Amino acid sequence: MKTAILGPAQRAEALARMAERELDILVVGGGVVGAGTALDAATRGLSTGLVEARDWASGTSSRSSKLIHGGLRYLEMLDFALVREALKERGLLLERLAPHLVKPVPFLYPLQHKGWERWYAGAGVALYDGMSISSGHGRGLPVHRHLSHKRALRVAPCLKKDALVGALQYYDAQMDDARYVATIVRTAAAYGAQVANRARVVGFLREGERVVGARVQDVEGGLDYEVRARQIVNATGVWTDDTQALIGERGQFHVRASKGIHLVVPKDRIHSTTGLILRTEKSVLFVIPWGRHWIVGTTDTDWDLDKAHPAASSADIDYLLEHVNSVLATPLTRDDVEGVYAGLRPLLAGESDATSKLSREHTVAHPVPGLVVVAGGKYTTYRVMAKDAVDEAVHGLDQRVAECVTEDVPLVGAEGYKALWNARARIAARTGLHVARIEHLLNRYGSLAEELLELVVADPSLGEPLAAADDYLRAEAVYACTHEGARHLDDVLTRRTRISIETFDRGTRSAREVAELIAPALGWDSDQIEKEIAHYRKRVEAERESQRQPDDLTADAARLGAPDIVPL
Repeated sequence: MKTAILGPAQRAEALARMAERELDILVVGGGVVGAGTALDAATRGLSTGLVEARDWASGTSSRSSKLIHGGLRYLEMLDFALVREALKERGLLLERLAPHLVKPVPFLYPLQHKGWERWYAGAGVALYDGMSISSGHGRGLPVHRHLSHKRALRVAPCLKKDALVGALQYYDAQMDDARYVATIVRTAAAYGAQVANRARVVGFLREGERVVGARVQDVEGGLDYEVRARQIVNATGVWTDDTQALIGERGQFHVRASKGIHLVVPKDRIHSTTGLILRTEKSVLFVIPWGRHWIVGTTDTDWDLDKAHPAASSADIDYLLEHVNSVLATPLTRDDVEGVYAGLRPLLAGESDATSKLSREHTVAHPVPGLVVVAGGKYTTYRVMAKDAVDEAVHGLDQRVAECVTEDVPLVGAEGYKALWNARARIAARTGLHVARIEHLLNRYGSLAEELLELVVADPSLGEPLAAADDYLRAEAVYACTHEGARHLDDVLTRRTRISIETFDRGTRSAREVAELIAPALGWDSDQIEKEIAHYRKRVEAERESQRQPDDLTADAARLGAPDIVPL
């Protein structure tokens, strides 16, 4: 299979090709579900297009807890079918589809009551492990274990001695959510899908009752395209209702947004060899290992303000700090927080007022001929959502279409990853990079890391780390634009890398170096470089200001102080 390159030229060509002839499937929305739907359709042999109004994964799919998990707490809600499905998907991703991107992660669950709680929680975790193994794809993770008070503190010395009487330790998995989506998009393109980000659907084409295409605006170039398709899939997450409104009809269901915020703190602020999962009065709180950092989250509150840039308020940050500090021997303070990010979960609205009780399951509907809607769900089960969406769209195609094959289609970078991992010391010796750098590249790009190393061979200065974000090589910034579809400085600092949440300066000190690195690939002159840097700094300042505000309304108003799109 030829590896797809998503550079500026390929994006322009994709838009032109989508407008040339009628597609079988046009997918609207470049989050994990939309990307997965495009991959599913393309691998069934259907001519497929994928458009995204902003950047790949710029909404919910880059702002999650970054976990691939079965949903242990859904067992308590007796939602066994959802857990079983998610555990099967977790195993597939770990073992077959994306072993380079999805990694095991341990969690410690502190017990606070003697006797009954160990039995109750232990039975739940044992069932979780059992369901994982019975799925046929769960043998790659260690099973849970019971820890005494003394053993638990040895594993997690950060905990207060009186915060637990013992503990359980179990395993789930994690990934870089934005990188994962970009990899799905590249995989879909490699199988023939035409893909374009910064391409906004501004209306639908209709013939009588039937939807027959979409009007797509190139946000970068200003051109409008008419893209005709036999079936369109609306996979726009929290924007589902807005997209449905473009056809002038109410949808068959309503999607409600729930805000979840996360804090990022340096690794040395929490002394532990394992992640933590804690109960709160409303939900659960995770402390998740993340390279040289920890991610602490999340909240679960209703949100009906700006969907593009959900804001974390001071109250949100205080909530997380208060709850995590209830078990930490050395409390975290505001000064420990490197990064903050907020995302919106697309939940199917139901009878409950509490968003934590709304459905994490997904729904697929065909509200009018030619238009399929998929909504709800959770990141882990994106592949199942995509399959169901394409299955529904196929009903509207007057032809025989192959069954879904994505269970057996590894993402680009997976093939050859394990062999390269075994050869990482040899690769380090050949390239002159430290073996830790090679491991970093392999765990972010898999076998595609060879493409980055070719950039370094051509220009050895790209093998140097970024001055103010030394976890990343200069080559990674360039590669983001030449191969991964990044169009702006914000795309590189926020999603292709995670510099915006992994440094105390939120990426502002890296802005100029990265802008100058990527300018040649994107055809920027000096004026555009300055615009990109100014835009990024305004965005960071608006986010910082929002995080000083007391509530959602004031935080939202502060965040909207920065413009959304950089003028070209």
